[in-house]
Amino acid sequence: MRILHTGDWHFGRTLEGRSRMKEQEDFVEELVRIVHDQKIDLVMMAGDVYDSVNPPAAAEQLFYEAAARLTEGGTPLAVIAGNHDQPERVSSVTPLVARQGITLVGLPVAEAVTVQAVRTGEIAKIAALPYPSEARLNELLAAEGDEEELRRAYSARVGMLMRKLASSFTPETVNLAMSHIYVLGGVESDSERPIQVGGAYTVDPSALAVGAQYTALGHLHRPQAVKGEGMIRYSGSPLAYSFSEAGQAKSVSIIDVAPGQQPVLEEVYLSCGRPLIRWKAKGGLEEVHRWLDEGRDANGFIDLEISLTEAMSLGDIHRLRKSHEGFVHIRPVYPEMEQVEVEYSRSRLPVPELFRKFYQRQTGGAEPDDALVELFLALTSEDAEVKEEA
Repeated sequence: MRILHTGDWHFGRTLEGRSRMKEQEDFVEELVRIVHDQKIDLVMMAGDVYDSVNPPAAAEQLFYEAAARLTEGGTPLAVIAGNHDQPERVSSVTPLVARQGITLVGLPVAEAVTVQAVRTGEIAKIAALPYPSEARLNELLAAEGDEEELRRAYSARVGMLMRKLASSFTPETVNLAMSHIYVLGGVESDSERPIQVGGAYTVDPSALAVGAQYTALGHLHRPQAVKGEGMIRYSGSPLAYSFSEAGQAKSVSIIDVAPGQQPVLEEVYLSCGRPLIRWKAKGGLEEVHRWLDEGRDANGFIDLEISLTEAMSLGDIHRLRKSHEGFVHIRPVYPEMEQVEVEYSRSRLPVPELFRKFYQRQTGGAEPDDALVELFLALTSEDAEVKEEA
């Protein structure tokens, strides 16, 4: 049986107000072509169909079209809800699509999903667990418990549900698992909405040790393997949804597996989607204009950090945006700012005190008010989070 594993489509997502719908439509075209060309017997979609619990109508229509096209040749499709999805919305059209070989699992269920491959006649059992939030598990985790205690309790609950779903596995079936969770050891980016408080909602890989030959995971946007029993893998998202994913190669996973046999993995890289790119222009505006004249990254979305000695005017910013519609962020960096970073790295003074000293030096001794200090701290905190995720 040939299985395609994908996830984290996030239909309806934008990038700082810029639509990604055309790129998502291109992804569907490419995915349908891969399923046809590679003779796929089963498509597993591991959650986050949409980017919000109330997606735009165009996003829902794209999902329905994708499901119809992927299964029109008899290929079964199994979909679970992710943490961005409203579970009832994902599964609401089940009465209309079940006979087409489309299985939509919004909330945790008691039984594994059973599908049969038209081409080989093999039967697959899928222990399909949609995003198991605390509320969806109907379990109250004690607020006073420490992080390790909460994580163990959450992992134990997930493990119990997975074992129950996997109880129908047999030696004669292709035994699979699928969930939308954050497994310990996975590498995050800043475009994934957190599904844990601290580390409390992370899952230990041992919770997935239920006898599955392959475990298809969703949530993390970087394609990656997870250490554990059997083959466990995140397929990643089909598009880069934040600049922390700049430079990542996007793909879908294809697995060849027979009952009782080890799976064989092939990563098929995607060509759809505009790249997200970070430019660091140490040479100022002159360097940026040279890159633009060269046609550098003409199809990309760009996060620009530009080193300057004089203030950038609104006219400069407008000209840059007019010369390349892909500019998303334009952040000037001045020598004084770089000096503050150097002082911070060398000093043990608290960041607020360093900012106060910088402000006094720049204004001839004026004292910044508390609101300005708080704004600076908020901005530096956001920037630090982005750099850390990258």
